[in-house]
Amino acid sequence: MNRIDLKQLIEAVADTIAAHADDLTALDQAIGDGDHGLNMKRGFEAVRADADGLAAKPLPEALKAIGTKLVMTVGGASGPLFGTLFMSLGKDLPAEPGRADLIGAFGKAIDAVAARGKSQAGQKTMLDVLYAVQAALVAGKGPADIAAAADAAAQSTAPMKAIRGRASFLGERSVGHVDPGARSSALIVRAVAESLEGGA
Repeated sequence: MNRIDLKQLIEAVADTIAAHADDLTALDQAIGDGDHGLNMKRGFEAVRADADGLAAKPLPEALKAIGTKLVMTVGGASGPLFGTLFMSLGKDLPAEPGRADLIGAFGKAIDAVAARGKSQAGQKTMLDVLYAVQAALVAGKGPADIAAAADAAAQSTAPMKAIRGRASFLGERSVGHVDPGARSSALIVRAVAESLEGGA
């Protein structure tokens, strides 16, 4: 993790979100208000537009700046939640993190997201993916396995009944649909994992 190409990571995530924006929108139309794909695409395009400036910063400062930009541009409930994730990572990660640093900072970031969303694992949210990623990190898994864990965790939200967020208003009708926030979280994890693996 000591040779992170931050610009490449930003572009990979932005490309992935843009490529799946319609899919995310379709998921959100089923159990939300239908704007998740567009909102996430707008947010990460804004981050991409400042990729050179962000890549010139130390990693902690860059992550905090990314989080701030997501809060300002994504909108809805997702902006503060994804923004909190990145800002918390920036607060707790050193400039050249090792795996232990990442595990610790990621755990604190998940706690911050859970507190902001007043949610927990098993409630059909992005947290279901984040906790699975944390478990894979703790278990010593490599990028490919971490990405697979994120994908599986997102898919596992389909049979869950939503407890938090707009989907919770649907009650039992939320069952059978993958949570959009969980899916977008898994997409971000996979984009980062594949970039890190490719640059290893």
